[in-house]
Amino acid sequence: MIHPVSSAAPAQPAAQASTVVPTSSKAAAQPSAPDTVRISTASQTLLQESLETSAQTAREARGGDGQAIRLLAKEAAAKGSAK
Repeated sequence: MIHPVSSAAPAQPAAQASTVVPTSSKAAAQPSAPDTVRISTASQTLLQESLETSAQTAREARGGDGQAIRLLAKEAAAKGSAK
């Protein structure tokens, strides 16, 4: 036969089993530092080039910009092969 054990501590409800440590009001009042994102120079240049209009590219190519010249040549080749 099973007998109840009287010396055992009573079980605590699950809500009391986990302890919540409150934060101080000072920590909650301070705004967190904003996240800083740094974009490399190469990425900035690539983004700028991708947002450039065809007129800007043509103007840069006339000014001797090698990248603009190559881009215009690539676009001309693509137009020629599409016909």
